[in-house]
Amino acid sequence: MTKEVMLSIRGLQFEQGPDSEEIETIQWGQYYKKNDAHYVMYDELMEGFDEPIHNVIKFREHEMSLTRRGLVNVYMVFEEKKKNVTNYLTPYGSILVGLDTNSVYWEEGEEEITLGVEYALELNYEYLTDCRIRIRIRPGAEGERAS
Repeated sequence: MTKEVMLSIRGLQFEQGPDSEEIETIQWGQYYKKNDAHYVMYDELMEGFDEPIHNVIKFREHEMSLTRRGLVNVYMVFEEKKKNVTNYLTPYGSILVGLDTNSVYWEEGEEEITLGVEYALELNYEYLTDCRIRIRIRPGAEGERAS
């Protein structure tokens, strides 16, 4: 896999009804593998703000973590069959987030890595919904990046 990559990040909250839609975002970033862990780094902008949020996704067997730094700050750990709690710091205040992870899995091919996480989301120790994240990591061609 090349260092420059394109990420397709899709999320779905299960119990939002039959009209629920997946949310998808496309990001450009960097990928590397060190020892037994994979790393993807990318920046994203929040609507209405100029400062980017720096994101680092780290994954290995049965575990994924997401670190976000900037306007929002959080270190989220998704460990299969475990519950982790963290503070999600936003420009509007802090939220206590619980992540009760059911599964973390990934598949590595020559031209693509697919990563999936399924978990129950809690806010302030109250169950909110079941969630699923799917991330596709593919080599990014120089001419593909949007200006």
